[in-house]
Amino acid sequence: MPLLPKLKAIFAKWKGADPATAGGDDGDAGDGPESARIGLWGERVAADYLSQKGMTIAGRRVKLYRDEIDLIALCRVRETELLVFVEVKTRGTVRYGGGRAALDKRKRHALCRAAAHYVRKLPKTPFRFDLVEVIGSIDSPRPPVVHHFENAFPMELRYMHTALHGRE
Repeated sequence: MPLLPKLKAIFAKWKGADPATAGGDDGDAGDGPESARIGLWGERVAADYLSQKGMTIAGRRVKLYRDEIDLIALCRVRETELLVFVEVKTRGTVRYGGGRAALDKRKRHALCRAAAHYVRKLPKTPFRFDLVEVIGSIDSPRPPVVHHFENAFPMELRYMHTALHGRE
């Protein structure tokens, strides 16, 4: 995919990120809080799931100023290369609400702000926001259940002009 080398070059410029990890730390958060360890596991499960669906994972845990995008993927829709910003929500159970319920207005705003900053550095590229919900446990013998919601929410209007036309 022609866009992938450009993405990796951008990641390399941001805080000296290692292009081999494509913009994020995919390490084990074993000494961190349990929620961080579970979140990293969920992101790995989501990345594997999206890869199996034919997407190329271009970035993991990409930090843009104060915001972070869990996964950045590339996929082909017909003959068009599409950039996909993916939010991953990991839950042990859906008893108290799934990942969609946790994707509130504040989180959508942060993702839109990060995406607007990100796409300014690229040639005009279509993009969307997806949500991947991972339900399961690291220690469970059963495989996790993964739900993928394509086009989970639109870009906020306040960022549309910047995201589509702004250049630095």
